[in-house]
Amino acid sequence: MVLPGFMGDDPYNQSLIDFLNELGYVATGWEMGRNLGQKSISVDDLKRKIAQLARSGDGHVSLVGHSLGGIYAREIARKAPDAVRQVISLGSPFGEGRHDGSHASRLYKRLNPESAQTADEVITQSLLSIAPPVPTSSIYTKADGVVNWRTAIQDDNHTQTQNIEVIGSHCGLTLNPVVWYLLANLLLEKKDSWQRFKSPMFHCH
Repeated sequence: MVLPGFMGDDPYNQSLIDFLNELGYVATGWEMGRNLGQKSISVDDLKRKIAQLARSGDGHVSLVGHSLGGIYAREIARKAPDAVRQVISLGSPFGEGRHDGSHASRLYKRLNPESAQTADEVITQSLLSIAPPVPTSSIYTKADGVVNWRTAIQDDNHTQTQNIEVIGSHCGLTLNPVVWYLLANLLLEKKDSWQRFKSPMFHCH
């Protein structure tokens, strides 16, 4: 499942979704319209969609999330780790300082005031920087331009986390051919035998 970033939607990610389907995966968007923040999504709906995908495959679903979509992917994996094979985030600001380090944070706060948050909210703020208990890869770019790239780096919370630097822009990460190359390799990893990606072409840590 490919989850869109803030203000994004499935049509924006369609090229990536088509690419993943061409690789032989059962790939889909999140089918929940434009991502306007927490009040625009339902955790229960996402869980049901993931369960449906799991039943159509091998029982596990890989989640690829761009920006805010990557934060949702991490938190869904935290809530339902048995159904998630791995999480790959693209320019997702989950680290400390994310609110001050994002040019989109002001608009996000206007669309998602604290009074609008419900018990169903997907994000538990105190856990954001902690990786979910599944293989977790963060792809980031120092030329991001939207979020502070330092907030998109995962500290080692367990043995199945990694960060991979690419060259590109924030908004272009889902269309970046280098990201597509990485996804093609990362998605091959099995959940129980996951290993960090190693290549002299990339800064991986």
